[in-house]
Amino acid sequence: MKAIVQDVYGSADVLELRDIARAEPSDGEVLIRVRAAGVDQGVWHLMAGLPYMVRLFGYGLKAPKVPVRGREVAGVVEAVGPGVSRFSAGDGVFGTCEGSFAEYACAREARLARKPAHLTFEESAAAPISGVTALQAVRDAGKVGAGQKVLVIGAGGGVGSFAVQIAKAFGAEVTGVCSTGKVGFVRSLGADEVIDYTTSEISDAGTLYDVIIDTAGNRRLSVLRHSLASKGTLVIVGGEGGGRLTGGFQRALAAPLASLFSSRKLKGLVAKETHTDLEALASLIEAGKIKPAVDRVFPLAEAPAAIRYLRDGRVHGKVVVRV
Repeated sequence: MKAIVQDVYGSADVLELRDIARAEPSDGEVLIRVRAAGVDQGVWHLMAGLPYMVRLFGYGLKAPKVPVRGREVAGVVEAVGPGVSRFSAGDGVFGTCEGSFAEYACAREARLARKPAHLTFEESAAAPISGVTALQAVRDAGKVGAGQKVLVIGAGGGVGSFAVQIAKAFGAEVTGVCSTGKVGFVRSLGADEVIDYTTSEISDAGTLYDVIIDTAGNRRLSVLRHSLASKGTLVIVGGEGGGRLTGGFQRALAAPLASLFSSRKLKGLVAKETHTDLEALASLIEAGKIKPAVDRVFPLAEAPAAIRYLRDGRVHGKVVVRV
């Protein structure tokens, strides 16, 4: 099968399109004929091996343990391994795996759900990581409810575009924060207000938010805390920027400690990949309450260009690789 492979950590230049042996499903796994694969920030982190703490999570200290890139996947079940009961050959599925930038990929049954019927494979591939992360940030960490004021920082990106829609589906009044070029896009997602961070700060209007979901990772905790209501909740999703050791993740690590000295709750989110949340996300999609926003689709051979485009920071929603 053809796949996007890397032997060493580095820039997108280390990625190569190669013919490799086709994966085969083991116990509890499903073999997927990949139709599309999402491109999220995690793809870049695993490609670059940065920050260094990523390597300590079992992905390989000196070189990638899994050489094929890509984790979000949508496709058709080709075969199932022993013990699989929820799927059979021919089923359309979406979820997460290791190595989705390939013609075939194996995924654990527990990390897959049936593809929403009316979505394309490209739209479905945009949802598993970004959509589930947003769902857990809004529903579980933020506990967003009707009538609350919610601020989504990084509203024009992958997780942020889902978070805006999910918070609206839960009845919240949502303000999105983004750059000038994404203002119209964020409004189209349903945001009630949009702050252009190139001309305004989140504190300029003096609004206090019940929940702040920060997917951008470049504001100090003290700045965010001052925009929270007295018993508000800050949810930090991932982390970009920062040094080569911990990147932007140090804010998520420091948040719970800061909560000890405040009535406000500060949380760092570590998303869990489960089929139950994929199914919950699919239900919201099928009900017409949210829709994956796909900016551009690249062919498999151009996966390195897809990652470069993502890192340029101008993506409206998600980037997808078509296989």
